[in-house]
Amino acid sequence: MAQETTGAEGAPKTAEQRDEEASKLVDRFSLWSGAAGLIPVPLVDIAAVGGVQLQMLRRLSDIYGVPFSDNMGKSVIASLAGSVLPASTATTTTMGVTSALKAVPGVGTAVAAFSMPVFSAGATWVIGRVFMKHFASGGTLLDFNPPDYREFIKTQKEKWSARKSGAAASQSPTASQSPGPQAAPGPRSVSGKGTGTS
Repeated sequence: MAQETTGAEGAPKTAEQRDEEASKLVDRFSLWSGAAGLIPVPLVDIAAVGGVQLQMLRRLSDIYGVPFSDNMGKSVIASLAGSVLPASTATTTTMGVTSALKAVPGVGTAVAAFSMPVFSAGATWVIGRVFMKHFASGGTLLDFNPPDYREFIKTQKEKWSARKSGAAASQSPTASQSPGPQAAPGPRSVSGKGTGTS
């Protein structure tokens, strides 16, 4: 009965409904993780991203009816980030270096402000997708083994990169259609205008 979850009206959720809810949750927490990456204080940003990831894991556990504890959640996120993500994407190392750049006034702060949110959001999205797959297959926090998901993580990283590329491509045609000499620079002219999205 622990695996059974219920919808808004008390009826059991189908696997598709759970996966859809979990997918929306992972997307939302990825955005929050990107926002946490904007925190200008080195290491505080990484701690905030870790907190967002832990909350995401707690909520995914609720969706899939998996028992959750903070200590176990921290442990599995650390093992996933420490054993699989650096080997396949260097995301964790990059996040640490990017966070440290925030201590360098001027250029370091600017570089970190642009790159840390992207790395944070990407890592959170991949972690969320891994746990969606694990929980959907009947797994728990106790039987999670990061090396089992190496290929899946590689695939999810490629999907994240494609999403990023697709978002950049969708912004670029808008900029090139606008009249005047400002259309040539590309995506920067979109954010420089007062009509950009937030």
